[in-house]
Amino acid sequence: MGKLVVTEFITLDGVIEEPGWSFEFNRGDEGEKFKGDELKTADAQLLGRVTYQGFAKAWPSMTEAGGFGEKMNGMPKYVVSTTLTDADADWNNSTVIRDDVAGQVSRLKEQVAGDILVAGSAQLVRTLAEHDLVDEYRLMVYPIVLGTGKRLFGDGMPRTVLRLVDSKPLGPDGVLLLTYQPAR
Repeated sequence: MGKLVVTEFITLDGVIEEPGWSFEFNRGDEGEKFKGDELKTADAQLLGRVTYQGFAKAWPSMTEAGGFGEKMNGMPKYVVSTTLTDADADWNNSTVIRDDVAGQVSRLKEQVAGDILVAGSAQLVRTLAEHDLVDEYRLMVYPIVLGTGKRLFGDGMPRTVLRLVDSKPLGPDGVLLLTYQPAR
C-alpha cells in the first residue's frame, strides 16, 4: 500500500505559495540528496490544478538523462480539478481526478507500492487531511517570514495532532527538515 506524503517548502509563518524564496537559501548537499531520494522512492504525484499547471509548464523541458527531470516527467501524475479536461492535462502520464477525491485517492493508495507525493496544493492538502488520507508531512522549513501568502495550514484545516518522527538541519543557512505523521 502506498503512503501519501505531503512534501513542502514552507516559511516560518507557514507560507508555501510561490516558493521562489527558497532559492535564497543554501540547503546543502544533504538537502539536495533528500529531495532526490524522496523523488526516487515515489511512485506517483498527486497535485492540485494550480500546482500541476505550474509543474507542467516547467518540467517537460527538463529532461536530463537519469536525473530529477526524467523521473518527474516519467512518473504517473494525478491532478485534482473540476475545471481541467483530460486534453488540458497533457503532461506525460497525467490523469485528471474530477470527483470523489477521497475515494479515488484511497484506491490510488491501495494500487501504488511507493510514496505518492503531494507538493504545493494547499487546498488539496486540506481535503486530504479532512479525510485522514495524509500519512506523512515532510516540511522543509526556511528561515524567512513573508507575512502574506497561501499557508499550508490555513483556515479550514481540521484539527490534527501530529507526531514528530524526524528532524534535521540542512545546509549552512538554517533550513530545517521536519517530518511528522498524524497521531492516529
